[in-house]
Amino acid sequence: MVVKVGFVKLGSIGSANLIEFLLDERAERKDLDVRVVGSGAKIGLAQAEEAASKLLEFEPDLAVVTSPNASLPGPTKARELLAQSGVPTIVVSDGPTKKIATDLEAKGFGYLIVQADSMLGARREFLDPIEMVIFNADLMNVLAMTGAFNVLYEKLDEAIQSIKEGREPTLPRVVVDGKTAVEGAGFANPYAKAKALAAHEIAKGVSRVTAEACFKVKEWERYTAMCTQAHEMMSVAADLAKEARCIEKSSDTVLRKPHYDDGTILVKRKLLEKPREEGSPG
Repeated sequence: MVVKVGFVKLGSIGSANLIEFLLDERAERKDLDVRVVGSGAKIGLAQAEEAASKLLEFEPDLAVVTSPNASLPGPTKARELLAQSGVPTIVVSDGPTKKIATDLEAKGFGYLIVQADSMLGARREFLDPIEMVIFNADLMNVLAMTGAFNVLYEKLDEAIQSIKEGREPTLPRVVVDGKTAVEGAGFANPYAKAKALAAHEIAKGVSRVTAEACFKVKEWERYTAMCTQAHEMMSVAADLAKEARCIEKSSDTVLRKPHYDDGTILVKRKLLEKPREEGSPG
């Protein structure tokens, strides 16, 4: 069976930038057909409704709605339109969405709330297009190397597999905190795990600084300095995450979990070994 997976991307979060490619990193899966509809930077009601309506033309078996703060009217409208059409829907969002997690579950939605997916310093005196890209590159390194992305694609694959098997879709309801992320990364070295946890917590803390800088502080000199502070924090977090992975490389224990062309997630540790199904002899 080929599962049709549709992504509605509203605005930008680090988790969303390459999320569809996490499911098919070599473009060889035969069990998936994927479409992506985006709204660009805006996440208002009009953009959300148009994007969700467009995705429904694809007739997806599973929908994923990505956005910052899924409690906002635009993301809420998008997932409600998809649900009204009977499409199982998973919300992928950042820390502020945690406050509506119970409501999402009560209404039948799945969710993956990524706590380290912090907002950038969106003040004109500080943020230009290049600074935006640098921040997102650092953020994606943190999410990749601390294990947050592992959790995302494995939980999405569980939902896809349940649909392939004709079962009720297994929709994740997970808050991806530091512990969950590093367990997903499968660190073998305790020092690497500790560095990854430190990276995750620093990245998570960025949103505390940027929220204050963007929404509370009025003096432009002060909020410009705070935005700078937040971006430096994310840069340090990315460096720590890279150090964690380098420790794993030094002992040849990096956990790699590639997809086979039928969607099976394979596993390997040593660089010079073939990936295999989990549980089979190495």
